[in-house]
Amino acid sequence: MTTTFITGANRSLGYETARRLIEAGHTVLVGARDPERGQAAADALGARFVQIDVTDDASVAAAAADIEAHEGLVDVLVNNAGIHGTHNPADQITAADAGAVFEVNVVGIVRVTHAFLPLLRRSANPVIVNVSSGMGSFAATHDAARVESRIVTPLYTSSKAAVTMLTTQYAKAWPDVKVNAADPGYTATDFNGHSGPQTVTEGTDAIVELATIGPDGPTGTFRDRQGAMAW
Repeated sequence: MTTTFITGANRSLGYETARRLIEAGHTVLVGARDPERGQAAADALGARFVQIDVTDDASVAAAAADIEAHEGLVDVLVNNAGIHGTHNPADQITAADAGAVFEVNVVGIVRVTHAFLPLLRRSANPVIVNVSSGMGSFAATHDAARVESRIVTPLYTSSKAAVTMLTTQYAKAWPDVKVNAADPGYTATDFNGHSGPQTVTEGTDAIVELATIGPDGPTGTFRDRQGAMAW
């Protein structure tokens, strides 16, 4: 049985990823910051809830210890938790705004991955999926034919560019672990007021694909549901 831990799994893409991986036979651990929402999501899915705040060292350490005590290892880590941050225009963005976004979207991945790497290395096929975005792709945001080129959101986009680079660097550093990044695409979620044209199921296609790779699967890649993404 494959044991999978997903951060930010109480709603939207995280919840749908959990649902689909349970359907695929994984034992899914639902990670969420809010205990009530997290437990409610886990109950609805038939999964186990593990409280985690990716911005807090003690919370992340406690989550890893909880899983070590109960499951003993993690086969797949899905770093899904993320925030958009301020919607203020660029000339009103502050250092505090930037710190808040990067603390969740980038530093949070480093914090969780560092804490969970010993659990992953107990697996015969350790896999990490970082949820990035086409909004962090230089190619997509400079392609006039793509929606990413028409949206200006400096902090979110730059944080997701960092997530993709972090992914490729981890993949180079750890040949024993498969580390990939997924772009959900423009999906109807709470994140964008449900304005995206894709369903949450379509938005989780790349995440689920990368979370279910075998020992011969790719590493250091950035994919959406159609295939390889340009950076």
